[in-house]
Amino acid sequence: MTPDLVLLRALIDESPAIATRPGCGAPEAWIRSAESAVGPLAPSFRWWLAEYNDGELDGEPLATLAPPGERGTDDLTAEWRLDEDRLCFYTEPDGDGTYHFALDRSAESSTGEEHAVIRRARHNGAEKLVADSFAGFLTLHVARTAGLGDTPTPALARLWRSTPGVLLPNGVQVYGPLDILERNETYEVSTYQPDWVLIGDDSGGRGLFMRRGSGHRASVHSLDLGAGDNDIDGPGVGEWVTDDLLGWLTAGADIGR
Repeated sequence: MTPDLVLLRALIDESPAIATRPGCGAPEAWIRSAESAVGPLAPSFRWWLAEYNDGELDGEPLATLAPPGERGTDDLTAEWRLDEDRLCFYTEPDGDGTYHFALDRSAESSTGEEHAVIRRARHNGAEKLVADSFAGFLTLHVARTAGLGDTPTPALARLWRSTPGVLLPNGVQVYGPLDILERNETYEVSTYQPDWVLIGDDSGGRGLFMRRGSGHRASVHSLDLGAGDNDIDGPGVGEWVTDDLLGWLTAGADIGR
């Protein structure tokens, strides 16, 4: 899905896992100069450079841009960062892995093409697909550092690979990592619905729930947020919404209101 940049900004500004420095965004001329050296940059990473540019994950810097005439060996345009169709933008603190934009693997979005993010192991060069966009890379990093591991459900993991949640015009929202922790705590979901996770809401008092893990049960159900401890998919309790979270969101998330 297309990264939601409003939600991405909230994620970046609220998460202790991402350090930024206000007022350090790169001018458009710097970004265009970099693109003349490494090729077109993906929309969510372009946005990051324009808004923040200078930032760190776990104390290690993300690739940044300096004025074109002052660029050094750590700049995004340094020769060592571009290896054929791989553009390195981050190295793990222990040096065991590096993260690259796969310039040959793109996903269409309404604002252009997002480059997939791959991790390359230092010891053998093996590659692993990590995220479908830079926004997804940041989202999954925040999820891990917040203790969510590979996320509560596979369907949510697939969404977070692209964007830190979704907020649609009809009020339907699917949460990002920080919101999902806060909302599940607020509504005491682990107490009243221990087998379920609250993944979003309809902005009208009904929550969207999925079974934890739910590798073989990908259904989404809606339930009044004050419904108590009745099992959500029991007769007459919750309402089935969809078995395809991403497809449902892409189609506009009609919940029959």
